[in-house]
Amino acid sequence: MRILLVEDDMMIGDSVRSALRHEGFAVDWVRDGRAARTTLATERFDLVLLDLGLPQIDGLDVLRDMRARQDATPVIIVTARDEVSSRVAGLDAGADDYVLKPFELEELTARMRAVIRRHAGRADPVIEVGPVTLDPTTRIVTVRGEPVVLSAREYAVLEAMMLRPGAILSRAQLEDRLYGWGEEIESNAISVYVHQLRRKLGEDFIHTVRGVGYYVGAPRAGA
Repeated sequence: MRILLVEDDMMIGDSVRSALRHEGFAVDWVRDGRAARTTLATERFDLVLLDLGLPQIDGLDVLRDMRARQDATPVIIVTARDEVSSRVAGLDAGADDYVLKPFELEELTARMRAVIRRHAGRADPVIEVGPVTLDPTTRIVTVRGEPVVLSAREYAVLEAMMLRPGAILSRAQLEDRLYGWGEEIESNAISVYVHQLRRKLGEDFIHTVRGVGYYVGAPRAGA
């Protein structure tokens, strides 16, 4: 899952980016409002973590600009502004949630999962596709009720496909959910993760559309 972190505090930004990457998120980090506005106008993310007190352009203006462009990407405001008026302004401008600094990473990731779940129109956090279930809350994956141990990146690839069963995801789309800016991408990384997932979940669980990408769900006619 690809996250844009918009945070000007170097210590907070580095800590959050490192922690989220450890959890398997692909995290890109910008440090001012102008960079955030440019990045959001040209690239796609699954969720934005947005500070308000940013250099150059205030975070609230970044959010208003997103919504004015009909950009529905989920946004969680993460800020030290604790006044009721600031919270109301942020939510009214189109934020999906509002988290006050300082915060516990565990709470932030729980709110991220909840916002992404609501955005996808799902009430139940557990995702089921065929014999495989995935619980984003606990990060537990089971096959016919039996737990399966996955690495962080194997989990990220599987979650990306299970969130959109039947949709073909290209290698580039899956790489976007695994790697942030500056991270080295191995040319065959996705193929390796898919091979490992098939070995653990069953050879027929992930389908390949040659030259296009991968998907989970019922096999397609002629595939």
